Amino acid sequence: MSEHHVPVLLKESIQILDIRDYGIYVDATLGRAGHSKEILKRLTVGQLYALDQDKTAIDYGEKELANISTNFKVLQGNFSEIQSLLALNGVFKVDGILFDLGVSSPQFDNSHRGFSYRLDGKLDMRMNQETNDLTAWKVVNQWGLSDLIKIFREYGEEDYAVRIANRIIESRSQQAIDTTLQLVDIIKTALPQKVLKEKKHPAKKVFQALRICVNNEMEVLEMGIKSSLKILNKNGVLAIITFQSLEEKVVKKIFKDVTTDEKDKLISKLPVEVASEKEFELVVKRPIKPSKEELEINNRAHSAKLWVIKKR
Repeated sequence: MSEHHVPVLLKESIQILDIRDYGIYVDATLGRAGHSKEILKRLTVGQLYALDQDKTAIDYGEKELANISTNFKVLQGNFSEIQSLLALNGVFKVDGILFDLGVSSPQFDNSHRGFSYRLDGKLDMRMNQETNDLTAWKVVNQWGLSDLIKIFREYGEEDYAVRIANRIIESRSQQAIDTTLQLVDIIKTALPQKVLKEKKHPAKKVFQALRICVNNEMEVLEMGIKSSLKILNKNGVLAIITFQSLEEKVVKKIFKDVTTDEKDKLISKLPVEVASEKEFELVVKRPIKPSKEELEINNRAHSAKLWVIKKR
């Protein structure tokens, strides 16, 4: 793994967690351990639990964290299992949880993982290669036309989903689509010139759709957030860094459901202040975005947004 890693919205997320040195905190997405290291530095008798389903990330993260202190434990698993993973370690309530939903750079930069539309490698895209049997290869080569159209539209928001799906079906009837760059070439032949001339990569939306599908990301995210809210202590904070609109929709809906009530609209019009009966409150009304300084040094931060909720 490359040693150079710039965690997104690091200063803002650490500040918003309001870390107490005796608290219990969870980094639900260990990745390159950038956020975990900063949390761990602030703990004396407190404990950090870091989750990841990628064995490579776990091996790397454990070494990085061990250089700071021993007040941590890395748990292998999906953050949808956050409640049970912590319970197995005798932890039932925590003071803060952080989700960084960006796919870690090493996964994108490693051609063998099959995430990248810029590097050639076998179509894979599994976050957890040990337990997940569904690969991007299986989706591209075995799924039907209607299913391909559906995931390209829903998970990739791809305007040319029908054309791309048809071209994939046509191409795979001649020979299997084995690699990422094979798929990129097929996608390009399905798109009009005006799209190919745009700055963004023509395969970006389809690759996003395949990654989300293979890893069941939207359902997993919903489960992870709902489970996290159940284990927060009073005044505990849940902070989530999103990178695309589908993630935002999931976060916004759940946060809205647990912080607002229909009668709140009526209460807000009263001449006196009435406290909300809801168990949770938004810490920031609008998501926090990266500073100009961060955007200058970290290109992957451009679409990042930090959403924060707190248990009353």
